[in-house]
Amino acid sequence: MEAIAKLKNVPSSPRKMRLIADLVRGQRVSRALGILRFQPQAAAVVLQKVLLSAVANWQQKYEGERIEDADLYIKTIFVDGGTMLKRLRPAPQGRGHRIRKRSNHITLVIDSAVPAQPTIETAPETSENA
Repeated sequence: MEAIAKLKNVPSSPRKMRLIADLVRGQRVSRALGILRFQPQAAAVVLQKVLLSAVANWQQKYEGERIEDADLYIKTIFVDGGTMLKRLRPAPQGRGHRIRKRSNHITLVIDSAVPAQPTIETAPETSENA
C-alpha cells in the first residue's frame, strides 16, 4: 500500500536537498514531519510539502483506510539533478566565469508498515486431456 509524490525543477542544488532527505529516509511519517518542521534549511520546507503531498496521494488511493491504522513510513526518497541554468559572471581582463544554477527532482515513496490484506485469487480449472 504505497503512494508516490514527485516534485521537479526545485531551484536548489541536489547536494543541499540530499542532506535533508538523508535525515528522514526510513522514518515514520509523523516523525519525519516533526524533523522537517524544525530544520532551519530552506530545503526542509520543500521536502515537507512533498511528504504531505505523498500522504494526500495515499489518502486518495486508499479511501477506506485510516492513516492511524496504516502506520505510514518513508520507503524511498531520492533526489536527482535537474536542469542547470548556465550564466556568465564578469571576470578580470574581459573574461567570463561560468555560474551553474542547479535544480533538482525529488521522488518520495511512502508505504504502510501494516501488510496489505492478501487477495485470494482462484485459478481457472483446466482439464487434463493427456
